[in-house]
Amino acid sequence: MGTASHRLEAQPDVMTSPMWFAELYERHHSAVYRAALRITGSPADAEDVLQTVFLRVLSQGARLDPTQLPQAYFRRAGANAALDLLRRRVSHAESRLDEASPHAAVESQALLKEQLRRAIATLEQSDAVLFLLRFVEGLSNGELAEMFGQEKNSIAVRLHRIRQTLQVEMNR
Repeated sequence: MGTASHRLEAQPDVMTSPMWFAELYERHHSAVYRAALRITGSPADAEDVLQTVFLRVLSQGARLDPTQLPQAYFRRAGANAALDLLRRRVSHAESRLDEASPHAAVESQALLKEQLRRAIATLEQSDAVLFLLRFVEGLSNGELAEMFGQEKNSIAVRLHRIRQTLQVEMNR
């Protein structure tokens, strides 16, 4: 019993040490950055997301179990933080799409990507993350089912409904 207590007391020191954080960062920073870059489309925004995710991890320190922080956790954290960034941008930005003609929006791939980002930002957080992890990060429905604690068929149905919602939003 004394040994288990000693391990619990020592664990917070290990998890707040620079070595623990550096190893965690080295192992997972590229997954966070790639997810953020695909979602935001901007290297500067992806860097901001990367910083946000690892600052959150660092601030949680002793409350985190490093054995429970797999790559999927960091991809999801990156997707969440990127989505938060997109939502802040949408709520504060003027819509360039309103100024463009419908034909110009269809012809411009960059404008379409921005329109999709704005549409994704209107989704509920869990739906947006599910969509991004599936169609941007490329996780399978089985991986998502495990991650979200749902049946594979439920994930497929949710994704179908999310795509329909996005289509309606994109057509506005």
